[in-house]
Amino acid sequence: MVAEANYGGRVTDDKDRRLIAVILKDFYHPKALNDEYKYSPSGVYYCPDDGPFESYMDFIKELPMNEKPEVFGMHDNAQISAAINDSQRQCDLILGLLPRIAASGGVSTEDIIKVKCSEMLEKLPREFDIEAVSKKLPIRYD
Repeated sequence: MVAEANYGGRVTDDKDRRLIAVILKDFYHPKALNDEYKYSPSGVYYCPDDGPFESYMDFIKELPMNEKPEVFGMHDNAQISAAINDSQRQCDLILGLLPRIAASGGVSTEDIIKVKCSEMLEKLPREFDIEAVSKKLPIRYD
């Protein structure tokens, strides 16, 4: 019922609705009423015990910053597959930027790719020092 009457009607594709129904079977399951029930094989994801507001906040803070595929019922290889697909799309984009005719002046295709990559890297902002930012701007749950 929840999968069909989803929040705000944002899921309109029949295959997405079917996927939500499959995922929710792990959450809306009679065994989930047992205190020992875990939503993931690793045991990281489970329903916390009843308690005051702070206990829930502590539970949330202990969850991994980047969720693992297992929280969605997927195999660990799903993360690897996603990274491979992202890399493939990026390589396809770079190759699509190359000229279709041979470059003159002895510039090889490899050199053109290196120049394009260097230009893209120069445009990217530098990486954040996550540790320093976390100390300066801690997450607040109020």
